[in-house]
Amino acid sequence: MQKLILNQSLQQRLSPQQIQFIKLLQIPTVELAQRIEEELEINPALEEGKNMEQEKYSSGGEDSYSEDSDNHQSIDTYSLDDFNLKDYRGDNDDYGGYKMSDSYQDEARDVMPVVSVDSLQESLMQQLGFLQLNDRQTVIGKQLIGSIEDDGYLRRPLRSICNDLAFSQNIYTNEEEVEGVLRKIQKFEPAGIGARDLQECLILQIEKKANSVENNLALTVLEDYFDEFSKKHFDKIQKKLGVDDETLKSVFQLITRLNPKPGNMISTSHNVAYLMADFIVSFVNGKMEIILNSKNAPDLRISKSFSDMLDTYSRGDKQNKQIKETVTFVKQKLDAAKWFIDAIKQRQQTLLKTMEAIVDFQYSFFVEGDESKLRPMILKDIADKIDMDISTVSRVANSKSVQTDFGIYPLKYFFSEGIATESGEDASSREVKNILKALIDEEGKTSPYSDDKLEKLLKAKGYNIARRTVAKYREQLGIPVARLRKEI
Repeated sequence: MQKLILNQSLQQRLSPQQIQFIKLLQIPTVELAQRIEEELEINPALEEGKNMEQEKYSSGGEDSYSEDSDNHQSIDTYSLDDFNLKDYRGDNDDYGGYKMSDSYQDEARDVMPVVSVDSLQESLMQQLGFLQLNDRQTVIGKQLIGSIEDDGYLRRPLRSICNDLAFSQNIYTNEEEVEGVLRKIQKFEPAGIGARDLQECLILQIEKKANSVENNLALTVLEDYFDEFSKKHFDKIQKKLGVDDETLKSVFQLITRLNPKPGNMISTSHNVAYLMADFIVSFVNGKMEIILNSKNAPDLRISKSFSDMLDTYSRGDKQNKQIKETVTFVKQKLDAAKWFIDAIKQRQQTLLKTMEAIVDFQYSFFVEGDESKLRPMILKDIADKIDMDISTVSRVANSKSVQTDFGIYPLKYFFSEGIATESGEDASSREVKNILKALIDEEGKTSPYSDDKLEKLLKAKGYNIARRTVAKYREQLGIPVARLRKEI
């Protein structure tokens, strides 16, 4: 028997405005301009430019915003008889950015421009056009190119591509025909493109090289002894090839100089992409200056003509249904515009509060640029310092970067866990990783250190660290196990 039961519960949910603010907070500077452009297109009540009486924010004149949901700006609702036109005109509102006077704007604007790059698919499509293929082969070629991933590999099985062609293009084919077109694409630049695994990728690159004894030996190693090569069983390969140490070393050097990710060459060979910094931190005359990139502080205002329109319509016949609907629409757009400007302002303040806390915590590094000066720091340390939620700090840290006197760093760079030392102090995991890397760089390449040996060497330097942690840090540094670091 079914029963209807009524339960009452208290739940905390984010408002649509809070969700939008979170999205604004986590996007990097380069995407913010696009987001603002979208808002300008859909909301006629919002426009670019400064209010005539708008004041500039100074470094000490900011309002504080907490992460509590009650403190977030929200869109108010009004009756037709209850609104204040000054709320929309922005006569007393202050939407300037932190340290964004004219002198700072020129300094911070366009710090690191982002240059667009041609995609891998565009480059391959151009090369496909040079082949004298019939219409059927061209369609198959386009399907293959569309399936090639950014690193240059084709990981989708040919059987699946055949099915794709049947369903989407009404072309029924088989793996042999598709592979025939793939072989043509694999001759494109960059060398190694369209490979289905690392072995095929390296073979394709060797095949493009001129015919020589060394190249032929390298091709033999890749085709017949790839498993032994990947495991660095040099003695077995040398015995089977019947070559001396010098020849084998030369062949291995040739193979290791090949590109394991040929797709990446498209974005680096013709174009250079730059990272746009969200902050500029510099040590000037004994003082630390923190500047927010001006692209984070756009000039936005409420449209005067739109607010005047509300004033005009609100004085009309409020019993008229059409006028009532118009006033409601205009007010909604004005409310949305005002909220968006406030959200941008709140984003600026949240970014700067977080950056100021990070600089304060890692002050020695920002003064000297010495990695060993980095203190162990986790998200909670900054969240407690600025009285915000850990998730807010995480959103800021995961997608932002800072330009310092020593280069550009992602904010994530400054966060690391602590490792206990014999002296009882905590050392940054980044410091331990640097020492670990130095030990591996200095090891004998014919007999590299095992993780157990590295653990003992670190403990001898005063770092109490377990072998599994050594293995974890080594993997994070992209360093293979001792067996794979062995050289002839």
